[in-house]
Amino acid sequence: MPNILCCYKWVIDEAYIRTGPAQALDMSIVDYKISDYDKNAIEEAMLLQERFGGSVAAITIGRPDDTKGLKDALSRGPQKAYFVNDPSFEDLEPAQTAAILADAISGRIEYDLILCGEGSSDLYAQQVGPRLAEKLGIPCVSYAVAINIEESRIKVERKTEEGLEVVAAPLPVLVTVAPDINSPRIPGLRDTLAASKKPVEEIGLADLPGPYEARIQTVGIKAASLMRNGQKFSADQAGVKALVEALQKDGAL
Repeated sequence: MPNILCCYKWVIDEAYIRTGPAQALDMSIVDYKISDYDKNAIEEAMLLQERFGGSVAAITIGRPDDTKGLKDALSRGPQKAYFVNDPSFEDLEPAQTAAILADAISGRIEYDLILCGEGSSDLYAQQVGPRLAEKLGIPCVSYAVAINIEESRIKVERKTEEGLEVVAAPLPVLVTVAPDINSPRIPGLRDTLAASKKPVEEIGLADLPGPYEARIQTVGIKAASLMRNGQKFSADQAGVKALVEALQKDGAL
């Protein structure tokens, strides 16, 4: 019976982001949510528990007041959560996130399988899972669309550009899941009420070796813009010639 640990990230809900002057992002009314891809990781952990037994725990990194995400994660089924928190744990980049998770897990949390989303719905760097596996010294299988546990190993169907690839890896192992692996459940009122009674173990910066210096510096973020250059061409031979010349000029041909 496997011990499954699923990682999730508490991110800004992009539905609340507005565009301000000069394509600046207005975050004044934003709300937060569990990263959409991480919902798939939590759901897959619960489906595997239903099939093979064992236990499921969730782990996340955030600021001390990011507790709303804990209740949401626990309402989706995990029996326990680990909350790695410190006021400085804000706007972390992937190298920092993976390093903090590795130190929080090593020697403290028992696991046979770690599940992550293939990327986060804010940065979508797709680095945390592989970096975490490297730091823990365990195999990593990415882009999983189906997972099966066979005694002391897992068999995974993973999506590639050429099609589906079937691979096997010994436990313990980390797997990043693709969004089409499942459809995350929507917690009901009973699930939400039960979540508040589940244990949460807090891990602070003082409990970790650190330091965790950023490897990437974000200089600025602007909203995407779409510039249209509308031109009309006649349907005669001259118009077709003008269209081809315009496409060639823009490098489209």
